[in-house]
Amino acid sequence: MQVAMIVRDLNAALKRHWDCGIGPWDIYQFEPGKVENYIYRGKPANHTCLIAITWSGDTQLELIQPISGYSIYDEHLERRGEGLHHIKLFYSDMQQAIRDYSARGYPVIQCGRIDEDEHYYLDTEKDFGYMIELGNAGRIRPAERRYPA
Repeated sequence: MQVAMIVRDLNAALKRHWDCGIGPWDIYQFEPGKVENYIYRGKPANHTCLIAITWSGDTQLELIQPISGYSIYDEHLERRGEGLHHIKLFYSDMQQAIRDYSARGYPVIQCGRIDEDEHYYLDTEKDFGYMIELGNAGRIRPAERRYPA
C-alpha cells in the first residue's frame, strides 16, 4: 500500500520528514513524454509534478508537488490545501480492478504509465474523503535524485 500527500514545496516537506527520521527519498519528475498514456479527465495530460517516495515497513510514502499544467493534484491544493491525497492499492490484473471499481461508480479520472509502472486514480473522494489509486507495482527507472543527497 502507498499513502500519498500533496505538498506545495517538496524540498521543505522532505526536510520536515527527514528531520523526523522519515526517508531517504527517491525523487522523480513526471511530465508529458516521460509518462505514457498520460490522461487527465479524459484528455491528454499536460502537467508536470515532482514525486518523492520512501518506504516505512511495507508501506510506501509519497509526496507530490505540482509544478506546471493542471491535474488532480492542483485541484486538491485549491480545495483542501496540503495533506492526504490518496492511498494506492496494488493489483496484478489492473484492467479487472478498473472494471470492478468503475462498476461501483468510481471511474478513472487520471492515469499514466512510466516504464512498467501503471497508475489509475479513481473518483472516490466524495465517498472516502480521499482518492484511491490503483497500481501494478511495475518496475521503474532509477530516481533522478535522492534526498538527502
